[in-house]
Amino acid sequence: MRASSVQPWDWRKASAASSPASPCLWFRRIIGLTFIMSVFQTAFFMFQKHLQKASDSVVGGTLYVVATPIGNLADITLRALAVLQKADIICAEDTRVTAQLLSAYGIQGKLVSVREHNERQMADKIVGYLSDGMVVAQVSDAGTPAVCDPGAKLARRVREVGFKVVPVVGASAVMAALSVAGVAGSDFYFNGFVPPKSGERRKLFAKWVRAAFPVVMFETPHRIGATLADMAELFSERRLMLAREITKTFETFLSGTVGEIQTALSADGNQSRGEMVLVLYPAQDEKHEGLSESAQNIMKILTAELPTKQAAELAAKITGEGKKALYNLALSWKNK
Repeated sequence: MRASSVQPWDWRKASAASSPASPCLWFRRIIGLTFIMSVFQTAFFMFQKHLQKASDSVVGGTLYVVATPIGNLADITLRALAVLQKADIICAEDTRVTAQLLSAYGIQGKLVSVREHNERQMADKIVGYLSDGMVVAQVSDAGTPAVCDPGAKLARRVREVGFKVVPVVGASAVMAALSVAGVAGSDFYFNGFVPPKSGERRKLFAKWVRAAFPVVMFETPHRIGATLADMAELFSERRLMLAREITKTFETFLSGTVGEIQTALSADGNQSRGEMVLVLYPAQDEKHEGLSESAQNIMKILTAELPTKQAAELAAKITGEGKKALYNLALSWKNK
C-alpha cells in the first residue's frame, strides 16, 4: 500500500495564515496610501492652477499660433490646451485631424479650414472675427504652424491690420531632430522639403558641399531613396542623421555616412516608412583640403574647359588624387 502524501496538520502555521495583518502593517499601508493621494492631489491642484493662469492670459482680438504634438499627444502644453479651450475659432490645416486632437482632450471648438490654397482668402474673414473681439487659434496638423505648413500668410495679414499675433510654443520636428543630432555650434540652416526632381536636388545639394553648418530638411518616404542617391553622388562620406517618426511608436534615429544610411535603408524596408527629418552634418572633415597645390591648379585649368565631372576624372588620372575630392573642390569654387 502506497504511503499517504497528506501532510500532518500544523496548528501553528494554520493560525499564522488565518490571523489578520498586524496593526503596524495596516498602519504602514494607510500612511503609504495617504502619501500617494496627497501627491496626486498636489499635482492636480498645480495642474489646475497653471491651466487657469494660462486661460486667464488669453485675450480677445488676438490670433494665437499654437504648436501641437508631432506624434505623441502627451507633448501638448498646458498653454496650448488653455488657448484651444477658450478659442472662439480654430483655424485648422485639416479639420478632421484637429478634431481628433480636440476630442482627445475633451475640447469643443468651432473649426474652420485654412489651407494653403485658401489661406489668403480666409485671412480677411479671420480679421473680421478678430474685429469682433474673438479669440482665434491657428494650428497645423502637427508641429508649429507656418513652418512648412499654412499660417504665414494669415499671420502677416493679421499683423498688417494691427491685431496681435501670439506664438504658443511647443513641438517642432526641426528642433527635436537637432537636439539629438549632437551637432556643436549655434548656426544651422533649415531648408524645408527637399525638391521633388533630381536635377533640382543636386543643384541644391551642391551648395552644401562645403557648408560649415548643419542643414535640416524634410523628406517623404517615397523619395528618400532617390534623395540619398543624389547626396551620395556629391558627398557619400558626409555624416547624416535620419530621424524617422519622431515621438511616435516606431521612432528611429539612424546616424552615419550618407552611404551607410543608404545601406541601412536597403537592409530594412521599414526604415523607409513614415515622416522623416534629415540632418546633414557640417563639412569640416571633407578631404579635398589635403589636395596638393599642383592638383588644385590642374583641376582649375581643366574645369575652365571641361564639365566638372569630366574634369575631375581627368585630373584624378593625371595627379593620382581622389576623383571625388577633386570634384568637391570644383563645386566649392562654384559656390563661392
